[in-house]
Amino acid sequence: MTRHAGLETLAAILGPDFAEGAAERDAGDVFVAGHYERLKAHKVFSALVPADLGGGGAHYRTMCDFLRQLAHYCPSTALALSMHQHLVAAAAYNHRNGRPGRKLLERVAASEAVLVSTGANDWLESNGAAQRVDGGFRVTARKPFGSGSPSGAILVTSAPFEDPEEGSQVLHFAVPFASPGVSLADDWHSLGMRATGSHTIVLEQVFVPEDAIALRRPRGRFHPAWNVILTVAMPLIMSVYAGIAEAATAIGRDLARKRAEEQATPYLLGELANRLATVQLAVDDMVRRAGNLDFTMCLDLTDAILVRKTIAAEAVLATVEKALEAAGGAGFYRKAGLERLLRDAHAAQFHPLPAKRQHRFTGRLALGLDPVAA
Repeated sequence: MTRHAGLETLAAILGPDFAEGAAERDAGDVFVAGHYERLKAHKVFSALVPADLGGGGAHYRTMCDFLRQLAHYCPSTALALSMHQHLVAAAAYNHRNGRPGRKLLERVAASEAVLVSTGANDWLESNGAAQRVDGGFRVTARKPFGSGSPSGAILVTSAPFEDPEEGSQVLHFAVPFASPGVSLADDWHSLGMRATGSHTIVLEQVFVPEDAIALRRPRGRFHPAWNVILTVAMPLIMSVYAGIAEAATAIGRDLARKRAEEQATPYLLGELANRLATVQLAVDDMVRRAGNLDFTMCLDLTDAILVRKTIAAEAVLATVEKALEAAGGAGFYRKAGLERLLRDAHAAQFHPLPAKRQHRFTGRLALGLDPVAA
């Protein structure tokens, strides 16, 4: 297969194989390492890298659609992959707009390097500590939710630093997983998305050179960089959950047809259609607003993305629950697949921003305040 050719149909090619053994991987918390090797062979990890930097130059919407379709077969693979892709998308946007990003993009294009993020969990405060040393910093921290970490090549993360002149800062940087002091806690034992390998990443006195620092920002305050990160990340991530809602709807409808003569069945399927449409409308509009990474970053756009993220996340869970109700007792068996999709769907609420944080963010903007209080 040529580089990135047929990305639009690749999910249908790989998906059936990826779906095999999903229940066993879920039961054993087994990371989808083999799927990553197949995706590397098809150059999927470098698909969003601009063609002039050696990547596939895929359209952002195409990647969102790919993740959405892949989630029909293996949500854990799709979600873990979305975490890599949002880092590539952010680097591509920054590179296009004259900010650092080229070096990371070239590394991905050259070797299909897997990027792993912990930024969303760190949010404005970050955690751990960075200490100044000759030539850079020594970083010690525990970073949860590192999706894809068992196959990770480069960790993209942050750490607090007390600058004697500038005060409390957060440093953003990339560090190879092969660096001394980087390890995994092997602690990803969760309600859902069990095959994403989202282990806590442990940093013990890891050296980060000065030139690896991509951003310094005031700690605890909203920075414009989040306007880029949230705008590119949320449509990719929520595309996965749209796929989950669509897969659950298909199962629910199939099982409901066996009870077509029951009076409640048409009503249940009507409700199910409405809830799925809510998911699709919200996610489609998020993807539309991100365009092909040609948006102008601003708080209004970030707010619109976050509002739709909350709507989508709540509607995804409601859709899968309604699919289970429509399926009836047959849907309660694990073999039907709805039970696993329902657990996976619950993860949507934890991506930034969780609903109450989004409500506060949006409400403060409506009042003309900084979106996040210092």
